[in-house]
Order: sequence, then C-alpha cells, then structure tokens
Amino acid sequence: MRKVSACALTAALLAMAATATPAIGQDQSAERLRAIAATLPSDLSPWSMFLSANQMVEAVIIGLALASVITWTVGLAKAMELLALGRRLRQALATVDSARSLAEAACALSGGPANALVEAAARETALSAGSPEGIKERVASRLERIEAGVGRKMTRGTGVLATIGATALFIGLFGTVWGIMDSFIGISKAQTTNLAVVAPGIAEALLATAIGLVAAIPAVVIYNVFARRTAHCRALLGDTAAAVMRLVSRDLDHDLDRDAALPTLRAAE
Repeated sequence: MRKVSACALTAALLAMAATATPAIGQDQSAERLRAIAATLPSDLSPWSMFLSANQMVEAVIIGLALASVITWTVGLAKAMELLALGRRLRQALATVDSARSLAEAACALSGGPANALVEAAARETALSAGSPEGIKERVASRLERIEAGVGRKMTRGTGVLATIGATALFIGLFGTVWGIMDSFIGISKAQTTNLAVVAPGIAEALLATAIGLVAAIPAVVIYNVFARRTAHCRALLGDTAAAVMRLVSRDLDHDLDRDAALPTLRAAE
C-alpha cells in the first residue's frame, strides 16, 4: 500500500507540473508582450510618428519638408515675377505697336525687355547708317539674342521645381523601404507578430512616402503652370520684337523716300 501510495503521489505531482508549465509559459509571454507594448508610442499622430522614427527616416522626412518649403518659396516668387512681366509686356506691345517710329517708341517706353529691344534696334540702325544693306538681318540678330536672354531669365528657378517633382516621391519611397526593413528587424527581435507591435513601425515608414507626395505633387503642378505662363510671356516678347522690326522697316522706308526726294528738292530750288 505504501508503494502504491508513493506511485500515486509521484504521478499526481508530475501531472500538476505538466499543467503548470503552460500556464507559466503563457504568463511569461504575456509579460513580454506587456513590456513591448509599454515601449510602443501611444500617440500615432504624424508628429509623434516622426519623433519615434529611426534616424534615416527622420532625415528623409526633414529633407522632403525642406524641399516642400523651397517649392512654395520659388512658386510664390516666380508667380509674382511672371505676373508682373506679363503685364509689362502687354503694355509695351500696345505702345510699340501704336508708335510710328523707333524714336517715338523709345520715348514712350521706360525699362523692361521691350525697351531693350527698341534700344538694340536703334543702336544697330545708327551703326549701320552708312551701309543699309543687311540692316534688317543685323537688327533681327540682336533682337533674337535679347529674346533668348529674357527667356533664360524667365525659366530661372523652375529647374528646382522639376527636380523636386521628379525625385521627391522616390526619396520618400526610399525612407519607407528603410523604415519597413527596420520594423522587420524589430519584429524578429521581439519574436512576435502581434499587430499592435508591427503597426507603429510600418506607419512611421509610410509617413515618409506621404511627405514625399506632399512635396512632389505641388512641385509638378506649379512647374506646369509656370511652363504655360513662360510660353505666354515668350509669345508676347516675340510679338514685341516683330513690332520693333516693323518700326525698323518703316524708318528705313522713310529714309529711302527722303533720300529719293532730295534731288528733286534741290532741282526745284
């Protein structure tokens, strides 16, 4: 009986140990999850995700934020510049088109690309006073170079917008890929696939792509708007150059008529 009782007691103890082991393991797993959850951010706002992201993702987000600031700064500056230039070119075109001579147009204009066109035409006309042959070609060459210079000035700064619009999204994707890799490393260290553990790191990584879109979309839209506005200003400048060429041709015809009338006047005297 003592042997039977001892065997029964041993079996009971083993059964109790077997049933206690899973409970202890579950308690340890629950404690580990609670410890991991304590380290996770409780606030998942964009600012909180930025602060809790790794250094590479933070660097990408800061760079994209600076790119967005540059986009809006260049956009506002170029918008005011092109609006003012278009207004001046429209007024100058009306002035040159209504003038009867280069001298009259030069007196009516004050500064701006149109004034530069008129001055260049008047200068070339004065230099070519003794050789009227080919004067229109020389004046057209001067006007063409002025148009090219004004066109380069109009597009100054828009290259930054094109660069930001083309690369911001890819930079944001790079930050996202880096952040997801870091999240997977954290998952493997935590040895758990609980969604509460996985979600914050992935959300922080996707924040970089969101900021990339915020930087890229306005840059592309503003660049396209400026491209159309620049083309409109170039068309106005070309019309002004054509009006200046008409004034040059008119002055040359007047000079020819005057030279042809001089012998007749002298004979009459």
